[in-house]
Amino acid sequence: MTTLSASGTFKLGDRTVHRMGYGAMQLAGPGVFGPPKDRGEAIKVLRAAVEAGVDHIDTCDYYGPHIVNQIIKEALHPYPANLVLVTKVGARRDAQGQWLPWNSPADLEQAIHDNLRNLGLDVIAAVNFRSMHGMQPTEGAIGAQVEALAELQRKGLIKHIGVSNVTPTQIREARAITPIVCVQNYYNVANRGDDAMVDALAKDGIAYVPFFPLGGFMPLQSDTLADVAKSMGATPLQTALAWLLHRSPNILLIPGTSSVAHLRENLAAADLKLPDDAMAALNGIGAKAH
Repeated sequence: MTTLSASGTFKLGDRTVHRMGYGAMQLAGPGVFGPPKDRGEAIKVLRAAVEAGVDHIDTCDYYGPHIVNQIIKEALHPYPANLVLVTKVGARRDAQGQWLPWNSPADLEQAIHDNLRNLGLDVIAAVNFRSMHGMQPTEGAIGAQVEALAELQRKGLIKHIGVSNVTPTQIREARAITPIVCVQNYYNVANRGDDAMVDALAKDGIAYVPFFPLGGFMPLQSDTLADVAKSMGATPLQTALAWLLHRSPNILLIPGTSSVAHLRENLAAADLKLPDDAMAALNGIGAKAH
């Protein structure tokens, strides 16, 4: 039986959550657009996650758009007292499903009200501002957007603020405006560009939440990963998740899936203990990638 406590806990704002969480992105249709093929299965996945002890769910109102948050509400509302729902703002979808910036103060306020309505909440535990300067972290000012969220925080609509798809300079800019409780960037065993950022945030007690921990649209493929997984009696993806949990204590995982069976496989990675030689081998994957 999977024990999420085996992966430990970390602070997310004023809450303490298990480091193995769940990301809801895959509950939408293809391309994170439109309804899922099986809404009933999506509801089962969410309920199974919470029943297994997941207390941190990452979502976004432009998944669908709106649909994923509505499914979360249908599946889990009224929410368990220990459940932390985290969303992100800064983009919208057009009629074709393209991702477009949507980040004026008025846009962000509308996005917060959309999240509150579709999730059935009066206040959101944490909101990430997702920089849209580029599809990867790209320099550019984000102060106006963070200040807009800070104003909504002062109004009592948001408890905590995070940032996503950002550079170290942008994190400093945001932290000069308001406390930042989490950073959500692209990071996994083969993509290690944020190594220094992860360590710096850990020193300051700030959570780092890697998106695409299993590679995203380009799934992880590595002979080393496969070999280590085989030696551990685990799947490569379980091993990649376990590496992240071992990498730094401030890393919170949000692997996503639309399958109950795959959910249980992901959660089982919390129990996987990687010996030093396995960690050394896995660390070498990122070195080779660079």
